Amino acid sequence: MNRNSNILSLVIVITFGFILFLIGTDGFRAYTAETARTMKLVEEMPRFPEVTLEDSKERLYAFSEFEDKYVMITFIYTACTDVCPKLEMNLAQVYNRIPEKYIGEDIVFLSISFDPERDTPAILEKYRQYFNSDGNTWRMARIPDNQELQKLLTSFGVVVIPDNMGNFTHNSAFYLVNPQGKLVEVMDYQQIDLAVEKITSILKTNEGR
Repeated sequence: MNRNSNILSLVIVITFGFILFLIGTDGFRAYTAETARTMKLVEEMPRFPEVTLEDSKERLYAFSEFEDKYVMITFIYTACTDVCPKLEMNLAQVYNRIPEKYIGEDIVFLSISFDPERDTPAILEKYRQYFNSDGNTWRMARIPDNQELQKLLTSFGVVVIPDNMGNFTHNSAFYLVNPQGKLVEVMDYQQIDLAVEKITSILKTNEGR
């Protein structure tokens, strides 16, 4: 009888732990806070807010410049010496592996600096050359208005924390915005093959629409 009670207690503990794990991981789909945050973003599909972009060619325009196209986005600052260069190198690989017929016609690439005071058009122009960005189908830009910048970062769940020494702690990912201006994918920037496969599939599905 005592043995049966112990077994029953063990089953209850395991079952309760399983339920807590299931709830805490959003049905096994989210194992980390970052994964859960990403999933929530994709489910909510926030719209890219109204902002004015200034790119490395000193052109000023709204995000509607890319109307009817997918936009592959990264968030960077050029003084970064660790994550950002890797992020942009990986983005370059994705760019180079997307079928050429889609580039500029169905999709454009956009790297946005969250350090607009230092990342002037001249700095961005120099930076883009390190990654062979052409400045047109892959642009590097800043948002001069800080309120507009913060609105975008908040909408897309981009965490940027200054360390008061000119650097930032920040999360990094590939963000895909659809032709209607809504965020539809947040991808791990380290999984280049998966990003290429996912984007190419989306572009093929929407081809001719």
